[in-house]
Amino acid sequence: MTEGPVSSATLPPHGLQGLKSEWSRLVTTSGLDDIGRTWHILDNGVQDPKITLLCVHGNPTWSYLWRDLLVEASEDIRVIAIDHLDMGFSERTGTVRRLSQRIDDLSALTDELELTGPVVTVAHDWGGPISLGWAERHVGQLAGIVLMNTAVHQPAGSPAPSLIRAVRLPGVLKNLCETTPAFIRGTMALSRPRPSKAVRDAYEAPYLGRGRRAAIATFVEDIPLSEDHPSSSTLDAVAAGLTDLEDVPTLLLWGPSDPVFSDLYLQDFEERLPNASVHRFVGASHLTPEDADVASAVYSWIGQLGTDGQPLTTEAVQEPLWSAIERRATDQDVAIVEMGPDGASRSVTFAEFSNDVERVAGGLVELGVVRGDRIAMLVPPGIDLAVSIFATWWAGAVPVLADAGFGLRGMGRALRSADAGFVIGIPKALAAARTMRWPGIRISTGPMSSAQQRLTGSVASLDDLRDRGRGVTLPTRPGPNDDAGVGFTSGSTGPAKGVTYTHHQLQAQRDALVRLYSIDASDSLVAAFGPFALFGTLMGIPSVVPDMKVTSPGSLTANALANAIAAIDATLVFASPAALSNVAATAGELSSDQAAAMANARLLLSAGAPVPVETLRAAAAVLPNAQAHTPYGMTEVMPVADISLAEIDTVGVGEGVCVGYPVEGVDVAISAIDEHGSAVGALTSDTGVLGEVCIRATHMRDGYDKLWLTEHYASQPVGWHRSGDVGHFDDEGRLWIEGRIGHVVTTPVGPVTPVGIEHAVSLLEDVELAAVVGVGPVGTQQTVVVLTLVEGVRRPSLADEDLADRVREITHPVDIAAVLVVAALPVDKRHNSKIDRTRIAAWAENVLSGGRMGRI
Repeated sequence: MTEGPVSSATLPPHGLQGLKSEWSRLVTTSGLDDIGRTWHILDNGVQDPKITLLCVHGNPTWSYLWRDLLVEASEDIRVIAIDHLDMGFSERTGTVRRLSQRIDDLSALTDELELTGPVVTVAHDWGGPISLGWAERHVGQLAGIVLMNTAVHQPAGSPAPSLIRAVRLPGVLKNLCETTPAFIRGTMALSRPRPSKAVRDAYEAPYLGRGRRAAIATFVEDIPLSEDHPSSSTLDAVAAGLTDLEDVPTLLLWGPSDPVFSDLYLQDFEERLPNASVHRFVGASHLTPEDADVASAVYSWIGQLGTDGQPLTTEAVQEPLWSAIERRATDQDVAIVEMGPDGASRSVTFAEFSNDVERVAGGLVELGVVRGDRIAMLVPPGIDLAVSIFATWWAGAVPVLADAGFGLRGMGRALRSADAGFVIGIPKALAAARTMRWPGIRISTGPMSSAQQRLTGSVASLDDLRDRGRGVTLPTRPGPNDDAGVGFTSGSTGPAKGVTYTHHQLQAQRDALVRLYSIDASDSLVAAFGPFALFGTLMGIPSVVPDMKVTSPGSLTANALANAIAAIDATLVFASPAALSNVAATAGELSSDQAAAMANARLLLSAGAPVPVETLRAAAAVLPNAQAHTPYGMTEVMPVADISLAEIDTVGVGEGVCVGYPVEGVDVAISAIDEHGSAVGALTSDTGVLGEVCIRATHMRDGYDKLWLTEHYASQPVGWHRSGDVGHFDDEGRLWIEGRIGHVVTTPVGPVTPVGIEHAVSLLEDVELAAVVGVGPVGTQQTVVVLTLVEGVRRPSLADEDLADRVREITHPVDIAAVLVVAALPVDKRHNSKIDRTRIAAWAENVLSGGRMGRI
């Protein structure tokens, strides 16, 4: 590359959005290049700071990238954001400065600033290798490292980013990066959402003439794409030096939609820095500091450095997750039955199951699975899923469970986030995995033809693993604190989150359910609720999967349930509210033998979403000897509380839904919400306090996968889980749930919760379902009721005067601004019953502000 024009460092012009002029200063490093070089930096100038952030931008940005960190800094944190020489408003030296020189440059600058520890380096893009090179020279000063969408190595077997390779083509580099501002504008175009014009103009401000852009081209040219590149050895040295930083606290913040530094580079850092905390900002792209609230993440992370909060633990010795099947390893009693339209379609005994698990585990080891690997399960509930999960554990690996109800986009997002190295799936799922380029070596549940293998990209089937696994010595079984699984939340209240569990936490969950419902060897289970399909096997009791569509809980009929109960003389039934609703609706189709089979069940459980008492009562009538219960909990911790139908009838109507008393071994407290709907109060168990429900239990989740910030917010105080549900305790100590914290309507007279109003409105004889949402700015929102009618409607409209009056009468004293009638309300796919209030609120706001009254 040729040298560029020379010009002096300057201060930025006044008026750049979000930039305070008092932050800017010029600093001269007298020894650089033997003549001295002058830098522009942003510096909030805090004296005697508790910690200093050294922020290093990449190409083609400048220190403006870090303005939010300066804005949000507390009084004891100093923030220094540099402009590299030849970049931003720093001096144009006219030289080509390669990676090694830029590390020297940064070291010279910090020497001039007399910067001493503790220091946290913060870097993005190609600022990453520069900051890490500096960090490796200054380990004694380091308090932490923060990296965003960057790289120190091209992972083996993968090409360099296509955008970089395209820019490096002959005749393209100079024209795109220097002659025109195309590279800067292209970088801005990567941002999600697109920055405002004022922000885009601010990023371009230092690069308004071609003479100001020479280093943009040299930065791109300095990316090593081959071993003989001048900076290749320096980058390799930086990568190798990360072993010296393994014990330095590190935070990796990533935009997974980045077409340049994809998750591939994040995974490389995770391998090199195994103790790093990770947060993937779903939807964010390359310009992570523009696309996401990185300031909150950085300062929250800094705030907890050196702390070690302890969750609730127990000294009780718990049996491993596979102990029950080991006890029954020679037992010829049925373990799992799969039902089809014409009855039992497949079954396996406990002895067959144990033998199968051992062989498949051996096959996984032979295939290359090692301890800690993640294996995604794209398998419906049944024998293959149970075998695959237990075999994964015995191979020392970690199963990843993502719901088919997420759809292709949601499944892909979940699997990319989990970074599974292997995928076990049915052929249809594997074909989708290949088409959508989901990660992982693919294994089919069943035999496949050569054409099917090519179509799905599968390398083996479970039968192949059984053959390969005979006699293979298995690794030591996982211990109580090893990872046991990653499951995903439903996504009904935001993007689905990966929830991590250790073995002792799942053991505690199994044991909590056994204690709560007095489950013993005489019981058997109908698993009509996907998330709990495995628990019969974990408890060592027979289980049956009824004939129903996995992605549609409401497809379970009374006939199918009766046939499932009859197949194993089931005593326990676990089904979602949507499933029970259809069971009650189709009960008239039962034969006398099927009705008699229903009488065998002693316990009916329904969970996963709020259970309407009418649904529970109707289902209990179909199962005449079953005691109906609805446990309260969530993906992160289940069970939390429990209530029976009889107790619901005794409690009566109240504000929200009564979910009963906290179960044994679970602590529940309330964090009061303020007028803006934010949970700010100290934890309390006082009666009548409305706030966020917080939980602590030995069977609580371990964390959120690659969502450090989410986990941090959800774990305050340390050791507790903030559920996101809003509720209160009544005079008897029972817990009531009134909705989600994000769905609280913040009116001028105080917060209004939706669930109690929705239930009251749903009691009107002509109303089928109701949703309560807020419209308008926080603190001045108006309460709106959106409902469906039993008789249905063809198109949405305002409710007629009679219906609106009846709604307002039954919800008094809450002021209802509008009542709208629609054909259907959107619900989540997993449970077919959680109302999407966020989507409804956006629709209602548009309608009431004069927008088109179309479908939600």
